[in-house]
Amino acid sequence: MMIKFRVESLEFRGFCLAAVMLFSTLCFAQADFDAANTAYAEGRYDEAVLGYEALLAQAPSATVYYNLGNAYYKQGELAQAILNYERALRLEPNNKDAQYNLEFAKSRITDNIVEQDFFLSSWARAIRNSLREQTWIILSISLFVLALAGLLLFLLGRAPWLRKTAFHTAWITLLFCIIAGLNAGSLHRRDTLRNEAIITQGVVNAKSSPDRSGTDLFTIHEGTKVEIRETLGEWCNIRVGNNEGWIRLQNMERI
Repeated sequence: MMIKFRVESLEFRGFCLAAVMLFSTLCFAQADFDAANTAYAEGRYDEAVLGYEALLAQAPSATVYYNLGNAYYKQGELAQAILNYERALRLEPNNKDAQYNLEFAKSRITDNIVEQDFFLSSWARAIRNSLREQTWIILSISLFVLALAGLLLFLLGRAPWLRKTAFHTAWITLLFCIIAGLNAGSLHRRDTLRNEAIITQGVVNAKSSPDRSGTDLFTIHEGTKVEIRETLGEWCNIRVGNNEGWIRLQNMERI
């Protein structure tokens, strides 16, 4: 019994130590966050940027990305502001402040390109981006359980109206379950591949081939959002609007 007590005591001590370390880390992170916010409020934007970036090196946060975007905007760094607003929205799609500031910052760049997608594609993408990947997964699982319950009720029920209601409930919830699963998969691919980027250099010439000697096809400016289609060494093939071309990876940052 004494040995068991000692083992349990060691486990309890380990748990307490882990809890204390976690609490200390959270306290230090909050202190660093408050310090960065103070620097921002006092107009010391360089210090605020360094503070927010140090916090993001520890863990991603939509709030910190948003504040970092604001600090960069105050410095006149539109590309970095847009980049961090986009990153904030990836973590928190319904952040109204980030959405507003992103649109405002985009209105001030040279290439404020509006995608001319088929309206159904834009609508589907807006729905997909309205929730986080984890939320879509939970929703998909919940709907699947509800569909199974409807199927069981259809198979075991006796009253015709009950079986009819259960059948329609089952196929409708199963349909929405599949849609939620597809949205979760799409967001996972987007965040894994990270095939969207922001141009961070002032002026970039997109070329016809991944080579300096390639023909200049079109020009894009800092702050422009592009889609990465392919990478080859230090070059990547990007699409912006209806144009495609090759630019250097160093001219952009992935969202």
